[in-house]
Amino acid sequence: MPKSQERCQEIREETRNLIIRKSVLYFARNGFAGTKISDLSKHIGIAQGTIYIYFKSKEDLYREIFAISDKIAQNNKLTTLVKLPLPAEKKIRMMSDYVIRNLKEDEMFSAGIALFTQRILEGEADQSFYKTTEKIIRQGQKEGSVVHGNARKLSELYWGVVYLYAVKGLYTSDYAMISSDDLARLLLEDRK
Repeated sequence: MPKSQERCQEIREETRNLIIRKSVLYFARNGFAGTKISDLSKHIGIAQGTIYIYFKSKEDLYREIFAISDKIAQNNKLTTLVKLPLPAEKKIRMMSDYVIRNLKEDEMFSAGIALFTQRILEGEADQSFYKTTEKIIRQGQKEGSVVHGNARKLSELYWGVVYLYAVKGLYTSDYAMISSDDLARLLLEDRK
């Protein structure tokens, strides 16, 4: 019995989503230069030509993946968090809980963080979540709950640790994940 048009469309969408999902992880591990379509197709388990049915080139596929990493980095939750009328300590704890939960549960989140950070290092990405974190840090420094120091450097330290654990999650299975309290402590004054 032939497949219906609807089922054929579903299969096309499933295949495209599979290519994107597996490619995000592969690009996060290997970078753009280290990725060959032939190796990627083996990783995904599909024919190389199938990738070209959905994407004109490696660059076209990478642009799609850029969009995913941008979406993770420009997360509305973090932007909204800055605007909430809450103490900075509470914002930092909420942000840390959100980040650690997603690093533990969502491999795509980890891959998005890894890709976005790679793009920042290559000068190809907006540093919005660094800037968002800087605002929270400055607020906390005024309130006395956040450690003293350059807000930009503290933000980079925070997200550098997030990047480290994102990459560890992508490359290894035997590692101890940092807790959200440990992550928050990077920025918060010791209240003991």
